[in-house]
Amino acid sequence: MVKLYSLSVLLRKENASPQLLRAAHDLSSFGFFQRTSIQEFMSFTAKILTERTQSASRQSVKQGEYMCHIYVRADGLAGVLIADHEYPQRVAHTLLTKILDDFSSRVESSLWTEGNAACAAYQGLESSLAKYQNPREADALTKVQEELDETKIILHNTIEAVLERGEKLDDLVQKSQGLSDASKLFYKTARKTNSCCNFG
Repeated sequence: MVKLYSLSVLLRKENASPQLLRAAHDLSSFGFFQRTSIQEFMSFTAKILTERTQSASRQSVKQGEYMCHIYVRADGLAGVLIADHEYPQRVAHTLLTKILDDFSSRVESSLWTEGNAACAAYQGLESSLAKYQNPREADALTKVQEELDETKIILHNTIEAVLERGEKLDDLVQKSQGLSDASKLFYKTARKTNSCCNFG
């Protein structure tokens, strides 16, 4: 069963950490008590990938049982989609393009800041997350977006391949202020058992 877990819109600025403007998640396939930690890790992963992706480029990164697809536009607006390996890469990147175009048409660029009410009020992610659980729904969308074929999507086998030389995901997790102590402990446990939240 193809599964789409998360859609996020972020803003990347020069010499600053990416800001998470809006996110939507479908974590119904995870245990109730794991969901908060998994959601935090998805946001954490989205920020790392946004920071490590060049402007006007796309990447797809394998991470354990998951695929993280990212598109950073030239204006710094970024979209991250986290799904299972079955979710088609082309559909994922076409959906990211559509979401960022929709977001930027509904929310003025002067309002693109973390915690801004206009960003929080944007409802496009929830509806897209529900509609595109079935990638066949995106067939018409992918036909319209033929130019995506001309855009090279870089595929990385692990998130470590995206990190800078000498950087370790474990260190980033420990330094992160966006993760609660419970989520850091959850990450360590999941890392040891190589289970569900294997974003590292």
